[in-house]
Amino acid sequence: MAKRFTASVSQLKPDPRFNSILASKFVNCLMLDGKKSTAQRAFYDALEIIKQRMPEESEIEVFERALENCKPYIEVKSKRVGGATYQVPTPVKPKRQQTLAIRWVLAAARGRKGRPIAQSLAEEFMSASRREGTAMTTRENVHRMADANKAFAHFAW
Repeated sequence: MAKRFTASVSQLKPDPRFNSILASKFVNCLMLDGKKSTAQRAFYDALEIIKQRMPEESEIEVFERALENCKPYIEVKSKRVGGATYQVPTPVKPKRQQTLAIRWVLAAARGRKGRPIAQSLAEEFMSASRREGTAMTTRENVHRMADANKAFAHFAW
């Protein structure tokens, strides 16, 4: 059987403007229906809005800090033990941390209705870099769930 294409980290090229692999990954997750140029335009427009509103900081640093702040360190996973299902808190691997952070920021930006995606992305990046906003609320809820269920941590084997 022929080898299939896989979207692996080794095939991901850094984005052209900032030479950042994280930005390239974010653009790929933002993309819908294979329209990469549209996703790139929205991402770069969002960074331009950040540059105008926060001239003292680098826009790529605001973006990276926003994703870093949104990364969860612990989450709950369902574990079935003897007929009962427990929510067991487990640490999150770094790749999944990044994936969840990107997913939550995108969901928060897409949830802001009535404005262009570039504007809502910029607002979400800025609020997440200040540890505020919908994506940070999602992260806090995940951490709160894990903290509430730490009595079942002994089931994590």
